[in-house]
Amino acid sequence: MTGVSLALASALSYGVADVWGGLLSRRADFRAVALLGQAGGLVCAVAAALLVPAPGVTGADLGWGALSGVGTGAAMVFLYRGISNGNMSVVVPVSAVGGVALPVVAGVAFLGDRPSAPAWAGIAVVLPALWLVSRSRSEDHGRVRAALLNGLVASCGIGIQYLALAQAGGDAGLWPVAAGRVAAVLAIAPMAGSPQCRLPSGKTWLWSALNGALATVALVFYLLATREQLVVIAVVLSSLYPVVPVLLGVTALRERLSAAQAAGLAGAGVAVVLLTLTA
Repeated sequence: MTGVSLALASALSYGVADVWGGLLSRRADFRAVALLGQAGGLVCAVAAALLVPAPGVTGADLGWGALSGVGTGAAMVFLYRGISNGNMSVVVPVSAVGGVALPVVAGVAFLGDRPSAPAWAGIAVVLPALWLVSRSRSEDHGRVRAALLNGLVASCGIGIQYLALAQAGGDAGLWPVAAGRVAAVLAIAPMAGSPQCRLPSGKTWLWSALNGALATVALVFYLLATREQLVVIAVVLSSLYPVVPVLLGVTALRERLSAAQAAGLAGAGVAVVLLTLTA
């Protein structure tokens, strides 16, 4: 698979995982869903890492992976917290836009990434497109401020997740992803251990773990994409995950697109084309 295909596969996997995790967090405590998800992701990551050659794993690689996992832990808790309150249309786009901005700025300012003119155009298009594509027809304005806060915290975590994981060396295989799942579990565990948090009953815990495994697959695709192209391009393409909930609603639930969502989907398509031209 090419770098573009890997990054888009990451976006698809993350989009499905967000919808799945959001629905689960409305049935069970969002902290428990996040914790079980990262535990399931850990099992998946270790299994995958054992199958991929890793001739030179260093402490620095695992450290970057662990830092990425701390970002993941914070992102998932606040993302699911926002979604559990019925604010997916606000939390998801804010988390995506912020998650793009931090790695792009850091990549250009500190990592020496130099996107071409078409790539810059794609980056400029994708930010408003991500916002528009997740707009809903109605919105409870009384909860917008809390949703924005959850989305902003989640976006910082997502930005750290992407930026740190991209620093792991290619010889480390997938072990940085596994190290990140350990760190994510440890980061979420204190919050999930509070008296207010209750572990889900029945099969919800299993679905949460499987959803975390899918999110880990998304990270694997992203990590492989960063080894094929500039980090900023991999981040932007991987961050198109808000498109997935909208497309699922249109195709599976036969929902009607608003004018803003249609414009956002068109913008996302243009961004993909522009970024593909430079990959």
